Amino acid sequence: MIKEVLVVEGKMDVVAIDKAVEADCIITEGFNLKPQALKNIEQAYKKRGIIIMTDPDSAGERIRKYLSRRFPEAKHAFVPVEEATDNDDIGIEQAKPDAIRKALAKVRTLDWEPKKTFTGADLIIHGLSGAADASVRRARLGEKLGLGFANAKTFLTRLNHYGVSREEFDRALEEMERENREQEESHE
Repeated sequence: MIKEVLVVEGKMDVVAIDKAVEADCIITEGFNLKPQALKNIEQAYKKRGIIIMTDPDSAGERIRKYLSRRFPEAKHAFVPVEEATDNDDIGIEQAKPDAIRKALAKVRTLDWEPKKTFTGADLIIHGLSGAADASVRRARLGEKLGLGFANAKTFLTRLNHYGVSREEFDRALEEMERENREQEESHE
């Protein structure tokens, strides 16, 4: 049983989570966030803590930002967009149990006083911005670091706000490059 309460968008998200882990959930019903839902989230936040696990889409990101401001010490779990997509539908309800467990194993806490560890130059140097395959590389690195998929600006913000160290970043990049080499060698 997960100690914190998971905050998700819909009833089908709860069904998917129940297949993966034992956890209590609160449903936001999308961005509606009715007063009772906010009250329930606040109570859970104060008593047990919460993990925000919204869909990896723009609506889910808006909900995450809103809840982050309201509940600054909430934890965050990100399911990669490719692991939360089925039949052109994106959402936690589409994620397989293993993807949900992996996301919960990489929970992060937002740091409101971000470190200035990473800059836009880091993204460019490592092909995470400005390169033809930058969005694919960000998605893969985001999965490895537990940050989810994001555009370059949001990815940089997440790197600096969610406590990613330079060593962790470098290790994940090295792992990505090793996987790329192995994949190329297997195709030769």
